[in-house]
Order: sequence, then structure tokens, then C-alpha cells
Amino acid sequence: MSTTDDLINRYYDWLKAKTNWREIKGWSEITTPYLDRHNDYVQIYLKEQDDGWVLTDDGYTLADLAQSGCEIDTPRRKALLATTLNGFGVQQNSDALEIKATEDNFPLRKHNLLQAILAVNDLFYVARANVESFFFEDVALWLDSAEVRYTARVNFIGRSHYNHQFDFVVPKSKRAPERILRVINNPNKDTAQSAAFAWMDTKEVRSSDSQAFAILNDRDRQIGDAVKGALDSYNIEPVLWHEREKFRERLAA
Repeated sequence: MSTTDDLINRYYDWLKAKTNWREIKGWSEITTPYLDRHNDYVQIYLKEQDDGWVLTDDGYTLADLAQSGCEIDTPRRKALLATTLNGFGVQQNSDALEIKATEDNFPLRKHNLLQAILAVNDLFYVARANVESFFFEDVALWLDSAEVRYTARVNFIGRSHYNHQFDFVVPKSKRAPERILRVINNPNKDTAQSAAFAWMDTKEVRSSDSQAFAILNDRDRQIGDAVKGALDSYNIEPVLWHEREKFRERLAA
């Protein structure tokens, strides 16, 4: 069995084994193995509606960010949130993140909602309430200053037919292959595993020489060897933010 097959199958087995359901007042509460910023399991809710189902986070994601001092209350932040959600086909209904599903596309829509929740958590994660800029924006500004040509917020359909969003794609040039970048604001085991699965599921539908990079925010924390090692083992090159200048020429080529 290939490395890709092994990773994807182990990912599915882990996801199935670690997912629990229970009924609450007409809703099904789904506890997933993904962890939020507080190391609590991410929970979503399912209810039959019309000719399908609705899946929602019941407003938890945005409410938790607001309680942590990160209100989505400026045009720039709202636009960034909308762009992120649109990439996964997720809608904002008041403060809730939700998506509609049918029997045929339920697994894909559930996956998309979970990935959107994790992306929003990571995108707006702040270590201090007075942080004024977001890491994604800082990376974009650095790429601009380095004169790197890129497309932001690109979605690829992987071999498993799941949708994966990457933050920046640097197109192929005469000197370098296509480079695909994932920005990880809060590097940990879960975010590294999510990036690894997205890349391994996607790489076979991209050019054979495409390269993957993970830009890691190490401003207020030290990135453990386990995170960097997990990325390295699946051919994703970790780029520590404080070492970004080492990669300027490779990305601008």
C-alpha cells in the first residue's frame, strides 16, 4: 500500500473511531476528535430539515473568539471571515456557522464544516487581545514585499473528492515548480495533521514536482520538533516565521 493510501486510510479509521453521537432535544450532537484552542473536542449539531439536513456549530466558534477578545466587528475581519467560509461552502447564520447536506453529500459537507471551524479558529487566533494584525495578512504582506506572485485562498479537490483550501499558490515558473502554501497560525499536532492530510490527498492531482510549504507562526511560542517532524515526514517543508527570509528566493523564483 502506498504512503498516500496508508495515511488516508489511517485518517478515516481515526476519524470514525473517535467520533461520538448523542441525541439532544431533536438534534444530534456530534463530538469529533478535533481539538479547539482550549484543547476541547469540537462539537457540531445535526438536524433533519426539509429534504435534507442542516449541520451547525450552534454559534460556538464566533462566540468563543469574541470572549477571547477577538470580535469579528470590522469590515476587514468580516471580509476575511466571509472569504474563508465561502471556500468551504459554509454560511454564517447570525453567529452560527452552518451548512446544508443531503444523504449523498453528507460526509463531504460534514468535513467542510469541520475544516471551516478549524480554519476560522486558526485564522483569528490571537495570543493577546491587543494584537492588531492577523498572521495571514502578515504573510500576504511579506509575500508582496518579496515580489512573490501568488493566488490566495485556492481550493483543490483531492483524490478522496474532499475539498481542501490552501492559503497561497505560487505558480510554476521557468526556474521553479508550483509551490503550495498553508499558513498555520497556531501550530500543534491537529493543525499539522490536517495540513498533512490535505497535502497527501491533493498532491496526486497536482503536478508531480509541486512543492508544499507550511508557514508556522512562532512569534510567541516555540514550535516543537513533533510538529515540524510530522510535516517533514509528508514532504511539507516547515517555514518558521522568524526564518522566513531563508525562503524568499525559493518562493520568488
